[in-house]
Amino acid sequence: MNYHLRNIFAILLGSAIMGFGINYFNIANRLAEGGITGITLLLKYTLDWDPGITNLVLNIPLLFVGWKMLGRQSAVYTIIGTVSVSVFLTLFSSFRHPMENDTLLAALYAGVTVGLGLGLVFRFGGTTGGVDILARLVNRYLGWSIGRTMFIFDIFVIALSLYYLNLDLAMYTLVALFVAARVIDFVQEGAYAAKAIMIISDHAVDISQRIMQEMGRGATLLKGRGGYTGLDKEVLYCVVSRNEIVRFKNLVHKVDPHAFIIINDVHEVFGEGFTLDEQKQPLQK
Repeated sequence: MNYHLRNIFAILLGSAIMGFGINYFNIANRLAEGGITGITLLLKYTLDWDPGITNLVLNIPLLFVGWKMLGRQSAVYTIIGTVSVSVFLTLFSSFRHPMENDTLLAALYAGVTVGLGLGLVFRFGGTTGGVDILARLVNRYLGWSIGRTMFIFDIFVIALSLYYLNLDLAMYTLVALFVAARVIDFVQEGAYAAKAIMIISDHAVDISQRIMQEMGRGATLLKGRGGYTGLDKEVLYCVVSRNEIVRFKNLVHKVDPHAFIIINDVHEVFGEGFTLDEQKQPLQK
């Protein structure tokens, strides 16, 4: 029950941030938006329809698709997200902040707030309906990131929005969509971003001992074989936080200046040294 309550609270919070951002920055500055939300804004600008009501009505058919294809729990979270976004769009309708002299800044703020709101909703298992459902399906079956998928779909909606947008506002909207996509992926990937390092060296054992003693990080030794020499080698694998990279490279260089080092981004890390201490508790038998 606590798990579901936490998820529902996060979905409601994300929906509130999104609803606020669309009103405060998008609508106030005549910026478009992607997906179903973009269509609701198109109807707002051309027919003055309430975005909250329009968003809910347009999402009803997609909710049935979500119920059948995403499973019961995801479908329930999607209903919560869709309804709450529609409610917050109406509740925050009086919150507007026109920035006529700095539309670029308005686009950046719009991208950050909408991306943060959607990222929270996605991270805790929900969607806000519309293209969000399609993006989750593509993420599940094709492995594309949700932000990337939504950005592609959003391009089509922006093209449709050119009916009422001038070219400058269309370009600013694309900036907002790009920023939102990046923020969504950042929130999705987690706060424990780090670096994964692979080291090929004749002194891998010595390096691993120095890492554990001086940096307090774990290290794993893997068996490898040189493709050219055919000789067996120890390959060292380690994960460290971003602010430890310089110290790590200096340590390796002191032990073996000729070590071959590969550094990759790690978007999310779980376990000892990175996440909460309760994960260190032994399993009860």
